[in-house]
Amino acid sequence: MLSKLGLKPWAERPFELINHAEIHFRRESDYDRRLAIISFDNSIEVSITTYLTLHPSQRGNRSYENKMVEQWLHNFHSKSDFFLLENKNRGLPEYTEKGEIVWYHEQRNECYHGGGFSVPTKKTLEGIRKLALWVFSVLYDTTDVESMLEMAIINRNKVLPSIPDNFVVPQIPALPEPSTDPTQAKALTVATLLGKWDENNKSDLEIIRRLADGF
Repeated sequence: MLSKLGLKPWAERPFELINHAEIHFRRESDYDRRLAIISFDNSIEVSITTYLTLHPSQRGNRSYENKMVEQWLHNFHSKSDFFLLENKNRGLPEYTEKGEIVWYHEQRNECYHGGGFSVPTKKTLEGIRKLALWVFSVLYDTTDVESMLEMAIINRNKVLPSIPDNFVVPQIPALPEPSTDPTQAKALTVATLLGKWDENNKSDLEIIRRLADGF
């Protein structure tokens, strides 16, 4: 599917992460917001890591000293240093400074390592989204990532099966007692099949328990 967008093979994985993040970004539930910030942040790191490990012929014949590449690949902070330096050396506009890049990364860590209870704000998601698209566009010489994302989502929707009308979206039970609503059972089944539940998240597991205990 991604090959139809004209991406080079080595750019597909970083873009796939952006695309995955975009899907969750548009859904706007707490669950999706957490996945969106994690995926956008991951795409930034993967975009930089992939670029640094490419052969010069795959990155516009740009070469870097092996010693410097090793230093840049050390962690997220050093990878950010490389990107900002690369952007500056190319004479391109600077979207943001390192402090803001690190702040978004810390917000991601709070969602990822904090037990899944922290939910990023819409403003935070919009900021890290712009950052992820900026990094990708610079390193992979892609001028219109927004249009590529739109096309990727359109293509994805064409191949996804539709959910039957008699299936409903799972709702949090109003009472702590086990639910016996058959429509909720169907909803739980669909949600599970589509991967909409995070088994490592206590809140999601509690919903599942209260829905499933009645069946």
